[in-house]
Amino acid sequence: MSYYFCIVGTKDNPLFELEFGTSKSGGDGIARFPAEARRLNPFIVHASLDIVEEVQWLNSQMYLKRVDHFASSHISCFLTPTSTKFMLLHLPHPPNTAPPTVSVSQNPNIFPPYGPYTTTNPPSSLLRASTSSSSGNTAAIPNNPTSPQTEEALRLFFTEVYEAWVKAVMNPFQGINKVLSSPVFKARVVTAGKKFL
Repeated sequence: MSYYFCIVGTKDNPLFELEFGTSKSGGDGIARFPAEARRLNPFIVHASLDIVEEVQWLNSQMYLKRVDHFASSHISCFLTPTSTKFMLLHLPHPPNTAPPTVSVSQNPNIFPPYGPYTTTNPPSSLLRASTSSSSGNTAAIPNNPTSPQTEEALRLFFTEVYEAWVKAVMNPFQGINKVLSSPVFKARVVTAGKKFL
């Protein structure tokens, strides 16, 4: 899967943005968004803020799970006690392969530039490896964005990023609604992405 992670402040301003790919099941950690989709990602995440504001009053949890979808991409959210939102857009595709690369310039009738979500069966070697291990089915995480394993991995990712965010915001020179440009925080987000996603 390809991921676009964004932290949105209390005034709906972006505080941090990062694109990365899956590191599980042979993934290389590189985001493989098409060029058109890469430009749309901030707008898709920002459009789902309306749904987050509705859902936050119905749910007492900080992790709001999957709150929205656009074409074949899914948006998950984690809400902090200060109403800062951690938004994660994830676009599923088989590991180490790019999604379909049909450009709008090649076919102007195709919109959005996201390809349709198709489920692919993992190779039998992955199935044997995942069933023989005691950690569960790791092959299902990158291929199915709505599975319970993916939801748990996203929750763990958000929790670890939240801990790093709290430490970064405790800096007296960092405000709640100031852009977070700390290289240490970015490294911790990348590490959490590699660890859980």
